[in-house]
Amino acid sequence: MSIKDIITVPSETLKKISEPVEKIGINEKKLINDLFETMYSSKGIGLAAVQVGILKRILVVDVSTKQEKKNPMSFINPVIKNVSKEMSVYEEGCLSIPDTFIEIERPKTCEVEYVNINGKKEIIKCDGLLSTCLQHEINHLDGKLIIDNLSKLKRDFIIKKISKIKKNPDRIIV
Repeated sequence: MSIKDIITVPSETLKKISEPVEKIGINEKKLINDLFETMYSSKGIGLAAVQVGILKRILVVDVSTKQEKKNPMSFINPVIKNVSKEMSVYEEGCLSIPDTFIEIERPKTCEVEYVNINGKKEIIKCDGLLSTCLQHEINHLDGKLIIDNLSKLKRDFIIKKISKIKKNPDRIIV
């Protein structure tokens, strides 16, 4: 396993649509392990392969708290099949947009179909933080970022600020 460099805005790679995985081999399994190691070392709760420059439809999440046992989950070719009409708002952060937190409204629950690391198709119904996290990471696979929900002025401000990040970055709240 190895820690990968996380791509940050304004990289155009983050806007690209990831390709479906045809076969789950040793490289895909290694990538999943690397994504977990990278995510944990960055203190994140989710990471998509595109964020480390690999355009494959693979993502990992772990929304467990520090008091809970780790619950690493990997998703290959995830597709949101169903969402609730009820909405919820979370202050979301993103490892590709460091030190920035934006309140985002998303469907409260979702149903995601995916392939697990063993090649078996599964469906997960989720709510709360897991629902938000999965929707966020699947957006990454589709080339969408949380700043895409903002006005052009706010988005440009954040990108400019991140482009000039210092050693001790300030927390940007939008």
